[in-house]
Amino acid sequence: MSSDGGKKQFWKRNVSKVPGSIQHVYGAQHPPLDPLLHTNLLKANSKPNSASVRAKKVTTFQEFESITSDAWDVGDDDDDLLAMATQNLNTDVVMETANKVIQIHSKLQEQKQQNKPMEISGEQLHDMEQADNSVENTVKSNNGPEFDSSTDLNHLETTLSVSPTSPTLSAAGIADQNSSDGPLMSEREMTRLEKFRQLLAGPNTDLEELRKLSWSGIPRQVRPITWKLLSGYLPANVERRESTLQRKRTEYFAFIEQYYDSRNDEHHQDTYRQIAIDIPRMTPESLILQPKVREIFERILFIWAIRHPASGYVQGINDLVTPFFVVFVFEYIASPEIVFHEHPLVELLMSTAPRICVASCEGEVENFDVSSLPDEVLQNIEADSFWCMSKLLDGIQDNYTFAQPGIQRKVKALQELVSRIDEQVHKHLHQAEVEYLQFAFRWMNNLLMRELPLRCTIRLWDTYQSEPEGFSHFHLYVCAAFLIRWRKELLEEKDFQ
Repeated sequence: MSSDGGKKQFWKRNVSKVPGSIQHVYGAQHPPLDPLLHTNLLKANSKPNSASVRAKKVTTFQEFESITSDAWDVGDDDDDLLAMATQNLNTDVVMETANKVIQIHSKLQEQKQQNKPMEISGEQLHDMEQADNSVENTVKSNNGPEFDSSTDLNHLETTLSVSPTSPTLSAAGIADQNSSDGPLMSEREMTRLEKFRQLLAGPNTDLEELRKLSWSGIPRQVRPITWKLLSGYLPANVERRESTLQRKRTEYFAFIEQYYDSRNDEHHQDTYRQIAIDIPRMTPESLILQPKVREIFERILFIWAIRHPASGYVQGINDLVTPFFVVFVFEYIASPEIVFHEHPLVELLMSTAPRICVASCEGEVENFDVSSLPDEVLQNIEADSFWCMSKLLDGIQDNYTFAQPGIQRKVKALQELVSRIDEQVHKHLHQAEVEYLQFAFRWMNNLLMRELPLRCTIRLWDTYQSEPEGFSHFHLYVCAAFLIRWRKELLEEKDFQ
């Protein structure tokens, strides 16, 4: 009990809210120690038993590592389902059938982009029927569930809205399927989504409860509104949200009208030129290189730089716009995926490869023509992305001021943290003459966006935004976890050049 009291006193004393400073977070009782920040604090504290403290630090990180070991799991039950299914299914048959489903799905997307109805030929239906029979026979031979092939094909035709005279997929059929989340999600995912919806539906959202629920991931259906709440862009009170959105969006475009024409002035042309150079280097290229998207990013980054002269624009800030933009675009686009969810064949496919027919949020947006959205929608997305990015940067702005002192402190803190939790890795890097600044600078500058796929970044930001100091402090633990996760490969490496 006395040690708990000491911890409470420790955090009560550290009440400063300097952007980028080391703060207490969930699951991290012992933050990386920066002597420059905590010299006075160390003098004030009584001297604890050094051996017990050292052991506690190691235990704390190990607990943190075990708690976050499932951070990248897309579906907790996928491995179990796969193991069960492979006992009863022939892999070749399943993969052949899966390829047929994907081909039809791809054709639907291509023709939908061309505003053409999808035509499903009799030969395609025959192929699917044969695949259905193959899987049916495989399952029966292994004492699996029995299906009526003729009935199953009828279900498929009904789902596809195929008439005998006109083999065309109806738009109504797509809408009905897209409006139903159930077949695309496991029971656990549906339960989590319902918890989010109930929490968000109240007159005053409990932000603390929302953070706890969001820590292990946010369902994509409610991610846009959840990010806006967790970032502090929207108020918890439901009645105030609409007026806040209108006010902030109007305010942003007032900045555009006031400042954007000055981008070619002598004082600002270098900033604008650097922004224009950096944007085409960003990922995903299929999204960023769209002219409309480039224009939006140029305005967001230029207005932020003008309104924050202490740092101005610095390379790395441009990457921080992308996750917000992608998430907020998805809020306005209809999912183009099609899942033949009434057909037992597809239920089997979904159990063996649950994501095979489900396009991801990021994948849909990457290949989406943003210019097809109405101007009003694009303006909303632009303004919301600007304000949420601004909220993020408020906590780490010293990463981008002159000499980037925030990054210098974080890299030093990461070095001290790794030396405490894995001395062997730390010594190996030191003996190999590898400086932490050489590899960790970019990790801090871009928040790992150049190291991770976009879908992983968005998932990681779910957790960052649920932490009080996620982007400044919790990020250190994620970087340390990366080093520990690949410690075997690091220790085997003799030449890092």
